[in-house]
Amino acid sequence: MIETAAAEKTFAPRPPARSGERPWLAALRRRAFDHFEAAGFPTAHDEEWRFTGLQPITSTAWTPAAGRMSLSSLPDGVRRLSAGDSEVEAALARLVLPEKSAFAALNTASFDDAVVLEIARGAVVREPLAVTFTAPEGGGGVHYPRLLVLAGERSQASLVQTFTGTGWSFTDAVTEIVLSDGAVLEHTLVQREGEEARHVHAVGARVGRGAVYTSHNVALGAALARTDLDVVLAAEGAECALYGLFVGRGSQHLDTHTTIDHAKPHGRSRELYKGILDGSARGVFHGKILVRPDAQKTDAIQTNKNLLLSRDALVNSTPALEILADDVKCKHGSTTGQLDAAALFYLQSRGIGAEEARALLTWAFAADVAERIPIPSVRADVERELGRRLSRPGEEAA
Repeated sequence: MIETAAAEKTFAPRPPARSGERPWLAALRRRAFDHFEAAGFPTAHDEEWRFTGLQPITSTAWTPAAGRMSLSSLPDGVRRLSAGDSEVEAALARLVLPEKSAFAALNTASFDDAVVLEIARGAVVREPLAVTFTAPEGGGGVHYPRLLVLAGERSQASLVQTFTGTGWSFTDAVTEIVLSDGAVLEHTLVQREGEEARHVHAVGARVGRGAVYTSHNVALGAALARTDLDVVLAAEGAECALYGLFVGRGSQHLDTHTTIDHAKPHGRSRELYKGILDGSARGVFHGKILVRPDAQKTDAIQTNKNLLLSRDALVNSTPALEILADDVKCKHGSTTGQLDAAALFYLQSRGIGAEEARALLTWAFAADVAERIPIPSVRADVERELGRRLSRPGEEAA
């Protein structure tokens, strides 16, 4: 069930019409905001949001503010398009649908200048494409980052998407990624906003025949953060691998929802998400694998593991399989617990102090995901931040 839109009209007034905008984009914005006004925000009665309350977001009349965006230089084979270009009309708001999400509707109605990257057919891009979104400075600002990536047939590239910033702000982001047949894309996503921030991000990926999409999703920042990652394996032989790590402390609340939709035969997916929570932090992982009737010969494995470092930390983990085909190999699993007492005892019996032993085991738990990040500089940055948060031996604790 959804609340009425009374409160939402105060939260976000209708954005003004934009002079000179393409008619199709202006109409898309109007439809998106109409949906937002009619449906409103989800509540605790909505199954998808029952573990994550939105009061820290909806109780504030955020002021539209300009965040900052930086984009790495584009190599041969990659070009930036305008949101109003004809190539974009067929793809924008087709994976993350405004009618399915109040936050996606708000973003679609309100984003200023989408980053649209087209990777040419057959291009092999050696350097990572880096897009950084920085939240508005000052207090109470909201911005709406938008990213669309169109990967041409048999192209190969890596994308690094970073969210950063300090202070009290709200980020409402949407990312859509389209992989044409045979394309390969490594997508590294790092959310490291300040711990006063609010952050909601919807990611949609569509994977073509024989294409491979790999996601590395690291969530470290924000007081309240939610990421929805939906991947559709839309053609025969499509593959994806989703690796994720969320690390919370204090009173942070970090929520990740993933869906892998096996729509056609011979699809393969692998998913590994880990959570580390300390203090009174809260974590949510909901992962769903859907195997449709036509998706015979699907091979899917999903794993979620969570580590609680304090008695007050809590995680809600709900992995799920929905299998509508009969010739498949699918399994999932979830574990939540504390550090292994036997392992701690073993390390201490070898002369390692209690805190150092705790830090070593916590680091080993996180490293399984962090070390998979394919870009050395990004991996090193993430590991340094994890070192500060987890008191990795040899690193200065925060």
